[in-house]
Amino acid sequence: MSTDARRHHDPEVRGFASDNYAGGHPEILAALALANGGHQVAYGGDDYTAHLQHVMRSHFGPYAQAFPVFNGTGANVVALQALTDRWGAVICADTAHINVDECGAPERVGGLKLLTVPTEDGKLTPDLIDREAYGWDDEHRAMPQVVSIAQNTELGTVYTVDEIRAICEHAHERGMKVHLDGARIANAAAALDVPMRSFTNVAGVDVLSFGGTKNGMLFGEAVVVLDPDAVRAMKHLRKLSMQLASKMRFVSVQLEALLARDLWLRNARHANAMAQRLAEGVRAVDGVTILHPVQANAVFARLPHDVSERLQKRYRFYFWDEAAGDVRWMCSFDTREEDVDGFVAALQEEMKR
Repeated sequence: MSTDARRHHDPEVRGFASDNYAGGHPEILAALALANGGHQVAYGGDDYTAHLQHVMRSHFGPYAQAFPVFNGTGANVVALQALTDRWGAVICADTAHINVDECGAPERVGGLKLLTVPTEDGKLTPDLIDREAYGWDDEHRAMPQVVSIAQNTELGTVYTVDEIRAICEHAHERGMKVHLDGARIANAAAALDVPMRSFTNVAGVDVLSFGGTKNGMLFGEAVVVLDPDAVRAMKHLRKLSMQLASKMRFVSVQLEALLARDLWLRNARHANAMAQRLAEGVRAVDGVTILHPVQANAVFARLPHDVSERLQKRYRFYFWDEAAGDVRWMCSFDTREEDVDGFVAALQEEMKR
């Protein structure tokens, strides 16, 4: 049978713009093929979604409940809606993805207020939380009900287990819940060399947005409820937020393939290692400054604007703060050593022009 489908890109080309640029891991593609064929119950009543619950509990404890969704913004909006009242507010870092990169979805779609706090490294602390944790009885102010943190953060930094435990204890003492945006949770666990449970359910996190797309999946994430008493009507909120997949087995089987063995960890360790290799290479280039500790799979740097513009014609990446000349370079599960070395060589050439 003939087909009009054809390849429209060079599969040998890799850049450093985003781990979302990478394709699907071969083991994920194999899992999708395994789940295909025949009929399965729609809207999450399938065997794959049922088994996913057992897999998630092996990572996040016996009370974990997984609700697969389409994407990370959807996961965050559903999770935060489940934790807040109509008058509720969420405390987060000013650099948080929910504040900067989700087109106002938590506020416009979720109907909640974000209370942002400036940070030096993207990480909240109990003292920083207290800048916005007040006024619960003031009807003129949105009520702080949730603290949302990202692991790892938008600046590539990683919370320690003790830092997250301290945040959870502090928030709970004040009657607030804790949401963790885990778009790159696997990279954080690999960097810390600890199980994901150690800084989620064990540390006191109430609800997790689990990310898989940046770590080898084609599409899909999950809201993972770690404390069932902390949320309400998750199934209804997921549907209301347009995040209920009819053929959910194709999201669930990817999550299962990622988590049932060690694929999630292998992919994350490799991406992190490539970021370390990249950081070591660019540190040796005169005129380039590394801006933040390289703890996961992101490298933030400052270099002359014209150099970045020329380099972007050879490798894709984004400015982080174009006025300052700050850029972000991301590594993925499929980044190769030769990709990193070629990029560093290109950077050196452009710096000398």
